[in-house]
This record gives sequence, C-alpha cells and structure tokens, in this order.
Amino acid sequence: MTSPLTPPGAGRSRTAGPTAPGIRRATARDAKRLTRLVRGSSAYQGHYAPMVAGYRVGPDYIESHEVFAATGEDGRVLGFYALVLSPPELDVMPELDLMFVADDAQGLGIGRLLIEHLRGRARAAALDTVRIVAHPPAEGFYLSVGARRTGTVPARPPAVMWDRPELLLPVT
Repeated sequence: MTSPLTPPGAGRSRTAGPTAPGIRRATARDAKRLTRLVRGSSAYQGHYAPMVAGYRVGPDYIESHEVFAATGEDGRVLGFYALVLSPPELDVMPELDLMFVADDAQGLGIGRLLIEHLRGRARAAALDTVRIVAHPPAEGFYLSVGARRTGTVPARPPAVMWDRPELLLPVT
C-alpha cells in the first residue's frame, strides 16, 4: 500500500523519499528493529524513560498479534503498530497496543498512514471502534485522527507511573 503523505496542518503533499512508504505485516525477523524503535523513541525520555527501559517486542508478540510496519523503499522500518484482537468470549475491546514512529520520520505522515491502515484492518475484523490507552504526549495526535477521549487509566506502579488518557478510535 502506498499513499501520498500529508504532514499535520499542511495543505500540500510530500513523500518521505522518491516513493511513499509501504505497509507490510511485521515478521519475527523484525523483532529487534521494532524493539530498537521503541527503546530509542525520544517520546520516552526523561521521566517516561522507565516505561520502555528493557522493553522488548518479541517474535512471539509479533506472531500472535496484528503487527504492521511502515517501511521506506530501502526497507528501513519507519514506524509500526500492534492491534490486539481478543477472542469475543473474553468480552475485551480490541486495542491499539503499540504505535511508534521513528524520530527522524515524524512529521512525514507515517503515523496517519499507520492509523488509516489500522482502520482498514479493524474494518476487516468487523470492528466499530478500537480502544487506545495513550502515552500522554501522544494524546493530541490521536485526537487529530478522530479518536475521542473517554476517560483516564490510572497509573499502575511500578510499570506505569502516570495516568494515561483512554480514547476510542472510530473505525468508519
């Protein structure tokens, strides 16, 4: 899938190189690259750093969830997301579990491209909405792509030391 990219607030199209990035299903071989992207994210510096210190996106996680990567024409992973679909009998809402865009690819529309792909996957799974428990600095991005805030998820020390916004992203 390729698409022109529009940075937030811009009226013109631009691409992240000669061609727009593609999105593909992540594989177990991507685990180290996705882990590096998470651990190296500048969004998790300072007091947020403990959240990703030692975090690992393992091959088993990639194989058991809907994980998709946006890649440049050189194959470099520019960003990824993980959609967690739970069996209906668990009565748990499907959730965007992870979404990261490489620092040097931010502002190019990669996040919006990933969200549109996620919406397509969610539609294919007959979903109406996807739950997002957001990293606080990312809330504005999710609101800008149509999510609406529904509440706050309280901190759960020692893993998460701060409250996080809870949002619902409409699929249609």
